[in-house]
Amino acid sequence: MKQPFSSSSSSFVKKARLSPYLLSLLAFAALLAVLSGEDFVFSFVQLAPEPHLSVPTSGGAREKPPFATGETDARCDIFQGRWVRDEVSRPLYDESDCPYIQPQLTCQEHGRPDKEYQHWRWQPDGCDLPSFNATLMLESLRGKRMMFVGDSLNRGQFTSLVCLVHSLIPENSKSMEINGSFQVFTAKDYNATIEFYWAPFLLESNSDDAIVHRLTDRIVRQGSIDKHGDNWKGVDVLVFNTYLWWMTGLTMKILQGQGSFTDEVKDIVQPSTEDAYRMAMMSMLDWVDKNMDPKKTRVFFSTMSPSHQKSIDWGGRQGGNCYNETTLIEDPTYWGSDCRKTVMQVIREVFSETEVPITLLNITQLSSYRRDAHTSIYKKQWTPLTPEKIANPASYADCVHWCLPGLQDTWNELLFTKLFYP
Repeated sequence: MKQPFSSSSSSFVKKARLSPYLLSLLAFAALLAVLSGEDFVFSFVQLAPEPHLSVPTSGGAREKPPFATGETDARCDIFQGRWVRDEVSRPLYDESDCPYIQPQLTCQEHGRPDKEYQHWRWQPDGCDLPSFNATLMLESLRGKRMMFVGDSLNRGQFTSLVCLVHSLIPENSKSMEINGSFQVFTAKDYNATIEFYWAPFLLESNSDDAIVHRLTDRIVRQGSIDKHGDNWKGVDVLVFNTYLWWMTGLTMKILQGQGSFTDEVKDIVQPSTEDAYRMAMMSMLDWVDKNMDPKKTRVFFSTMSPSHQKSIDWGGRQGGNCYNETTLIEDPTYWGSDCRKTVMQVIREVFSETEVPITLLNITQLSSYRRDAHTSIYKKQWTPLTPEKIANPASYADCVHWCLPGLQDTWNELLFTKLFYP
């Protein structure tokens, strides 16, 4: 009998190394969680400190990682802070001045009546984010490739970064091309590219078509990261994300072996979503370890992007969502039901154990406050709206994606900080 997919399988999971004291503490916390009916994760989910912000030299000393020009105060966690109103420096660009924004993200063009969502700046506790410097970004990418890999949320961040730098490049010296899973912005004078690659699970899946991928029965192939990874080789800065596409329920279909996704009879196992997600994280880290040179390249992973599908999460009415929301959530411990805490815990465990040099971009908590920043109904609608939908705008509001300019520009400010001032 074939051994079933299991979270205890050594090929997928490296068990955490916990002291007896910590085990006792965690067991007590778990008991309290059970008694209170809450998930066993803190509301303010904290990820482990980054241990990989320097590169060992041959002599054993430590040096700054590639691209670093300075450093952030070690006592400052740039992902903890608050949103402050900024009418002076925000937005960082105008929607109408960036021709690369997809029609799914151009909220002003599609009738959004306010611009309040564009005027918020992230202020970390205890320090300031360095100002985004487009010249430094382009000069540092001279002769290099930067790639975002993942789903449409990572594509939004890719688009935001292009919008942040493109105005420095003469019109005849830049281009944007789309070819299958690839979208490539080229800065010709710099011999540099900023790219996006569609791989919503990172592993091979039946949702890999960049256009036709809206499948309810999603299947991922076990151990298949090289199928996409061969297209990432040679990249100098790599930014991964994956989360939303895994949220199909409590389990995930995993295809074993070399059979086709369309075969009538398939070798399928269905581990928990958390175990399947852990498998993907371990595969990603293994690929990075084998293919990225820590002395020359940088790798990042963005945590889950929150959606705001249920206004009852923040004390709103039953059946409501992000539609018509123009203010921020002010509760500093807010954590929406859309962000599965058990998946965040997987990220915490896997990344706290690895020695692979990868930097986490913990955008989840700070983005959770931004119920105001989604595209909602202000986007291109690919199918005609029925009279019933028109009468109930919340029924077709997009509470997953984000208006540009907006929140995702902040994600790139955080990426900029970790790239140049780790």
